[in-house]
Amino acid sequence: MGIKSFQGKFVGIDKTPAEGIRVCDFMSTSLTTFRPEQSIPEVIEVLIKNKISGGPVVNEKNELVGIISEGDCIKQLSDSQYYNMPIDNIKVESCMIKDVETIDGNTSIFDAAKMFLTAKRRRFPIIEDKKLIGLISQKDILKASMKMKSQTWERQR
Repeated sequence: MGIKSFQGKFVGIDKTPAEGIRVCDFMSTSLTTFRPEQSIPEVIEVLIKNKISGGPVVNEKNELVGIISEGDCIKQLSDSQYYNMPIDNIKVESCMIKDVETIDGNTSIFDAAKMFLTAKRRRFPIIEDKKLIGLISQKDILKASMKMKSQTWERQR
């Protein structure tokens, strides 16, 4: 016979504590972004300098047009060596992911965690009025969890 744990029901609460914990509370807003016309060597330099694994690609209106990652850059390096073609002429727009999944800033942090697991992504951009306003990463989800009490999933004061 197994042991059951019971902490009692929530009384007088219309929603679980986790529902109030939103992506916009933990997203990064100071972003390193890239432009479609940048070269791959430029992107590699920025990724290394800023110790990041990728970032959003935006146009002149700060509208999201894609995502570029370390993996995309490595593929271009590999292809350029295989085909003996200089990488300096390869632009971000030709190798970025264009069909980008985004997430709403009002999404629960736990729903976002589930999205990371099902989509197998490392980051999700947050869009408002067609403009890029932030980015939530797997690390941001982990940071959010550390700021909550693991027994009740409420914010620590």
